[in-house]
Amino acid sequence: MRLLRVHTDVGLRDAVLADDGRVVTLPGEAEAFDPIRWRERAAGANVETVAAFEDVRLAAPLSPGKVVCVGLNYADHAAEGGHEAPTEPILFLKAPDTVVGARDDIVIPRGSEKTDWEVELGVVIGRAAAYLESEADALEHVAGYVLVNDVSERHFQLERGGQWDKGKNSATFCPLGPWVLTADEVPDPQAIKLGLEVNGDAVQESSTARMIFSVAHLVHYISQFMTLYPGDVISTGTPAGVGSGQQPPRFLRAGDVLRVWADGLGEQHSRLV
Repeated sequence: MRLLRVHTDVGLRDAVLADDGRVVTLPGEAEAFDPIRWRERAAGANVETVAAFEDVRLAAPLSPGKVVCVGLNYADHAAEGGHEAPTEPILFLKAPDTVVGARDDIVIPRGSEKTDWEVELGVVIGRAAAYLESEADALEHVAGYVLVNDVSERHFQLERGGQWDKGKNSATFCPLGPWVLTADEVPDPQAIKLGLEVNGDAVQESSTARMIFSVAHLVHYISQFMTLYPGDVISTGTPAGVGSGQQPPRFLRAGDVLRVWADGLGEQHSRLV
């Protein structure tokens, strides 16, 4: 099932994307993320509106309590930045207020010199996870998967001292969606193709098969350091092809348009302003 949220004249509404491409908006205000409850509501006879997907005003499909990001999780991306592949996952956080929808503008922050792109697979937590004993049951805590663009300002991130958070948390720096694809429709999260285009130029194209640390490993590993709650998102890292890795480096400017995609997870179309 594809779960999404849309802006309507009466407020934010939960919705599902039907097989025929129409968006079925559920009655009542958007609720806290609960895929079981979402499925039950979608199965009911009452719907609020039905509209073509192209015509709805997309919101982010959920409001994460936290977004846990994984750095350098593809060996080719580590290499393009001059880094060795890590022996343990590198973790950092994005604040919830960085999250925007799949068709929203991305705002270049004041003083930016090197705003960059990163297509990533997002893992949506469905059951609380703390100190999981093994990777074997880690995927049981996953509700679904979502497309993420981990927008980054490299000058802030790498050249201004301190940790990476300065370059990762500007407003609009975490487009999510367009939808959450429930885990029952993803037989293998390590077999998802994903990519990104800038102004029609393909700059990233890879597969989650090339991740250093698998989804199951990441859920298990992260649970040793923090509790993962329903609606939290793990952004699992980006492959090679980011702007800072281009020869010469290429960074985003106002007016640029990004197309971000992943098999089964839809597309994002974002304009830089």
